[in-house]
Amino acid sequence: MNQYASESNVKRLSINQLAAMKLRGEKISSLTAYDASFSGLLDKVGVDIILVGDSLGMIIQGHDTTLPVTIKDMAYHTRCVAKARRRAFLIADLPFMTYHTSIVAAKNAAGLMQAGAQMVKLEGARIDCVKFLVDQGIPVCGHLGLLPQSIHQVGSYKVQGKEHTDATKIIDNAYQLQQAGAGLLVLECVPAELAREISMQLSIPVIGIGAGIDCDGQVLVLYDMLNIGVIKRPRFSKNFMLEAADIEQAISDYHQAVKQLQFPAAEHSF
Repeated sequence: MNQYASESNVKRLSINQLAAMKLRGEKISSLTAYDASFSGLLDKVGVDIILVGDSLGMIIQGHDTTLPVTIKDMAYHTRCVAKARRRAFLIADLPFMTYHTSIVAAKNAAGLMQAGAQMVKLEGARIDCVKFLVDQGIPVCGHLGLLPQSIHQVGSYKVQGKEHTDATKIIDNAYQLQQAGAGLLVLECVPAELAREISMQLSIPVIGIGAGIDCDGQVLVLYDMLNIGVIKRPRFSKNFMLEAADIEQAISDYHQAVKQLQFPAAEHSF
């Protein structure tokens, strides 16, 4: 049994502790969860961050994209996850068109925080919005690279930052998000070398998904790494159920693989 599951005085991880993990070179493990049962299991194993992602639109609700997810959906699932987790740091996504102005963002972010989130995540270089939220005392996680909420602009789920100008823009945006007060940054589907450069240069933890081994941490969609999703498992993910006796072991194997720099491997990177 994980040490955190047996302690009666478990304290929740804070953003300061995650930053300290980056400083000492300890990789940060993260997975999505959308309900109390999986939340409790991830927490028992010792996963550092639980993300209530708007990926629930595709994974739980069966949509083709994340766009139909509402703030009510996110608050409901955040509340479910928050009830079961004890130690893990809890982040919740602001879904599509819930942060188009700073005031709207603050109202919706407050709802997620009241549901139990410790931080909200939003996509893109919304610098003014991030600064406004931070000024109101709301911790923010940025998200650059592939932006699922912008799928109809991008056209397909493809690697971002391969061209020099695109890579430079992502680097600049990462710096701007950090300067605006973002406490974490997710990089999705970017070349490993670009993610490595950003992770080395930023002082805040950088969490990768399809972004190579050199990020400060890794995140996957839980259903992808358990190979039980209704959609095709992306190349950057891995089926951890193949060598596991049960779901708990698969999650533990993922957690340990991240901690020991065994995941992602070259075949999961770009």
